[in-house]
Amino acid sequence: MFSAPLGQYHVHARVSLGGAYGGKPMNRYIIRSVLIALPTILGISFVIFAVLSLAPNDPMSQFALNPAIPFEVRENIRRSYGLDQPWPIRYVKWLGTLVTTGDLGYSFGSKLPVTTLILQRLPATLWVLGVSYIISVILALPIGIISAVKQYSIFDNLVSTFAFVGFSVPTFVTGYLLILLLSVRLHWLPFIYDSTLVVKDLESFGQLLRQSAMPIMVLGLFETATLARYTRASMLENLPLDYVRTARAKGINEWQVISRHAFRNSMIPVVTLIALGVPGIFGGALITEQIFRVPGIGSLLIHSLEASDTPVIMGVTFVFGVLVVLFNLIADIIYGFLDPRIKYT
Repeated sequence: MFSAPLGQYHVHARVSLGGAYGGKPMNRYIIRSVLIALPTILGISFVIFAVLSLAPNDPMSQFALNPAIPFEVRENIRRSYGLDQPWPIRYVKWLGTLVTTGDLGYSFGSKLPVTTLILQRLPATLWVLGVSYIISVILALPIGIISAVKQYSIFDNLVSTFAFVGFSVPTFVTGYLLILLLSVRLHWLPFIYDSTLVVKDLESFGQLLRQSAMPIMVLGLFETATLARYTRASMLENLPLDYVRTARAKGINEWQVISRHAFRNSMIPVVTLIALGVPGIFGGALITEQIFRVPGIGSLLIHSLEASDTPVIMGVTFVFGVLVVLFNLIADIIYGFLDPRIKYT
């Protein structure tokens, strides 16, 4: 569904430091990428809506199981939600409402706008995922670089073991292990997230840090292991190349050779992983938020799936799809900063 970022530009053999961002070519590239992204997002919304509409679950099952609601009332409710119409017509109406008003529909269960429900859950998700991802990037990049420079050393062996364990163990296993160790055994951290906590002073902020520490560690462990492994592999590909040996032969100190030459070129595939990992970490939050009872987007999606609340499911999955397309575009643009040979035409 999503095209590879590297297929959208040309890499020239001649290095041109001013070619990557020459004003008009860059603007044309961004405009063209946005125009390509729009039908992609449209296709994503169509596929999601079609799958949800053709699913065997009945959104009105909660009313059908209630014997106190007569059949005529249930049919009136179905008509009020537009469920008596074919799904292509409902999709066109949903899309028209989204384009004109930005409305994602109304929840069948809570009767609230889907946008309101997402905005209510978004701060908790952004806090846990944002902090864990930032920590992962800050830790993974230097760990991967040092591991590659000191290949086969004790540090490298420890990092490789940590990486394999980190991205091999499922997040729900790591979560339960942390709960057993830090909450049940040591009583250091709470294992239930307090959704009513309001941050208004340092004490309440400290409580927020304590209750979000374990979900941040669970997600951070997986992402740090993955990014560190990719950074190490990318650095090992560039360190033996001729331009690195030439830089050393010119008398440039080792730190500059690694940071300004090898690391910069090694970051191109890592940037793709970091950018596209942002929407991917939302998928990891589905399980983590359930384990620690974090009132975020992941738990909202799980509850909506259990209740067959298709407008909420549609809204959340559509937001995930938009994030994938958006960060794909961001990764393409960052490439020009890392490699001046990249020209946007």
